[in-house]
Amino acid sequence: MRTIGTIFRRELAAYFTTPVAYVFIVIFLVLAGALTYYLGGFFERGQADLQPFFTFHPWLYLFLIPALSMRLWAEERKTGSIELLLSLPITVPQAVLGKFLAAWAFTGIALGLTFPFWLTANALGSPDNGVILASYFGSFLMAGAFLSIGAACSALTKNQVIAFVLSAALCFAFIVTGTPVVLAPLKAALPATLAATLASLSFLAHFLNITRGELALDDVVFFGSVIALFLAANTWLVELKKAD
Repeated sequence: MRTIGTIFRRELAAYFTTPVAYVFIVIFLVLAGALTYYLGGFFERGQADLQPFFTFHPWLYLFLIPALSMRLWAEERKTGSIELLLSLPITVPQAVLGKFLAAWAFTGIALGLTFPFWLTANALGSPDNGVILASYFGSFLMAGAFLSIGAACSALTKNQVIAFVLSAALCFAFIVTGTPVVLAPLKAALPATLAATLASLSFLAHFLNITRGELALDDVVFFGSVIALFLAANTWLVELKKAD
């Protein structure tokens, strides 16, 4: 754990030594505000809740998380610094977990800076703060799932643009799998059991369950399983390609 903590601190500090962190945070906050207040009709709804705010999180993460994660391993491989990193007395799983946790913590900081939305909702009425807290937790979990996918895609290639495109495409597939426009043709072409299984992989469905205040164990386990699966894939890909 000490080794993972060292990598975590090194990677997290690295975000704030470049403009990347500040650009990401500003863009995230501006887009979150614009989508909530304008497209989401926060004031027009006449309800003191943050449903319009959280509704857009999957779509915000679809573009911003791959942009954040694309450099995790692709840059290391392109510059050759991965050889220096892995020559240190650390294992590949420790490096993968340390870099992932740093990126996840950074995303959590960006998410935490949206607290004025929560204050605004409380100033305008009496929202269910338990639901809001659960929604923040669900958003953080979903961000981790997106990041694990992006990290695995970044380990697959030296090109950050390719890593971004692959990550965004895979994340988009996980979002829309359970939507009616995708589910209808799946039900028509596949056996009912297989179609239902694919629908259960939808990030959107699991996240919306949490934003409604239904913090069920299966939703938490789902996101945790996705994170574990793609971190395992990330580790395998780094091991496979570290000699390239």
